[in-house]
Amino acid sequence: MIALYIVLGILGGAVGIIVLHALFLCVITAFIKNRDYDKVNKFYRAVFWYFIRVAMFFSHVKIVATGKEKLENIKGKFLLVSNHRSNYDPFITALGLNLKDAAFISKPENFKVPFFGKISRKCMYTSIDRENAKNALKTINRTADLIKKGVISFCVYPEGTRSRGEELLPFHDGVFKIAQKAGAPVVVAIVRGTDLIHKNAPWKKTKVFVDVLEVIGAEEVVSQSSHELGDRVREKMTDALSV
Repeated sequence: MIALYIVLGILGGAVGIIVLHALFLCVITAFIKNRDYDKVNKFYRAVFWYFIRVAMFFSHVKIVATGKEKLENIKGKFLLVSNHRSNYDPFITALGLNLKDAAFISKPENFKVPFFGKISRKCMYTSIDRENAKNALKTINRTADLIKKGVISFCVYPEGTRSRGEELLPFHDGVFKIAQKAGAPVVVAIVRGTDLIHKNAPWKKTKVFVDVLEVIGAEEVVSQSSHELGDRVREKMTDALSV
């Protein structure tokens, strides 16, 4: 009987914690508008990082990151590009590389997710409409301007969506125009193993990898076309993923 009381107490405590978290999210997201923000909000970024860490803990994910030292000599903000295998990728990349001053460019549907969508807006995460060239150009110009002004770095997936297989999907080379317009470096990274998380979580540990492969300096970025950059980055990623 005592054991039953203990179990019920633990369950009741867990439910209470979940309810408190939900109420907290309801309160802090109630007045967030559905628009892009141009200033870093430290409070919402702290909240965002807290919930990312909680999600990774309960998903039983272990992150192994390499190449972080390549980021140390970058002056100013940058554009990070990576392959895309899972919805976990932005969180894994942010935590693994400690990207506290960076935001992701994502598809509009992700901003409709309850709580997460609004908080990510306040963290300067930005949507891009790949179906509308005019709207996509607005996003490119806006994010390039924010990088150039030193407000925040941005991360984007040139594939545009998750790859269901081992090979990279065709690149949308237009994303490299962000770095070119900003006159900023391009950080080339890859993630591996993130597609296994949804199969293993929460009972089985998943070891995932984030690797910074190369930093293409700003001078090289502006001297090449977006297609040349796309080919270069794609080749670098393909070689790394095939090892």
